[in-house]
Amino acid sequence: MIVYFSGTGNSKYVASRLNESLKDEMISLNDYIKSNKKIDVAGQDRLIIVSPTYSWRLPNLLRDYFLSLDIEKFKNLATYFVLTCGDEIGNAKKYNKLLAEKLNLNYKGSAGIIMPENYIAMFSVPNKEESLKIINSSEKNIDDLIEVIRNNQAIKEAEVGFLDKFKSSFVHNVFYKFFVSDKKFLANDKCILCGKCEKVCPLNNIKIQDKKVKWMGTCTHCMACICSCPTQAIEYGSKSKGKNRYLCPKA
Repeated sequence: MIVYFSGTGNSKYVASRLNESLKDEMISLNDYIKSNKKIDVAGQDRLIIVSPTYSWRLPNLLRDYFLSLDIEKFKNLATYFVLTCGDEIGNAKKYNKLLAEKLNLNYKGSAGIIMPENYIAMFSVPNKEESLKIINSSEKNIDDLIEVIRNNQAIKEAEVGFLDKFKSSFVHNVFYKFFVSDKKFLANDKCILCGKCEKVCPLNNIKIQDKKVKWMGTCTHCMACICSCPTQAIEYGSKSKGKNRYLCPKA
């Protein structure tokens, strides 16, 4: 089974590439989380979790989602973590392994796949041509990963240094405490009240009320709303102004 979480399409694309070759059942965790539905791994030979990295780790949202599941159904299930990132995944493997241990999973390793930057709440986003170059340069890494999984091998994980450990621990915690908030999101006068932002939000955190778009306080910073808006009416304070919006051109 391949399960993926994706705000702007990067992880969805990687999951689709894996599925093309491996022919596993593929599930969108966005849909499952939005509808408060639990995945069922009964009868599965393996579990492949495809997700973006949020500050050099699996998003806290996904960690909490998996910890809410019935761990008896996960017993010794071979599990791979595939993390899309803008540069690297830091020491994410430590926390993925800890999660696997809590769920009684057979941890088979964590792989990082470099994809275009999409976090416009903080960084600039590449244009379509630049994005395609980045994705194309990662295709071989995806193919190599497919062969590792197909042969039931463990992922050869990269060595981590002090900086990797620091980013995935201290910086990650600071990021969630001080940056992950929806208070700066707003919809300006270009908003046509189409409801796209409300539809794509995996946490049902966006509501259209009294002809206004409102964020309700449980944002995970997936960037789905701001990047999916057809009129680019959504801004993240002044941080996103003038920046490209990003949706994976291959997803």
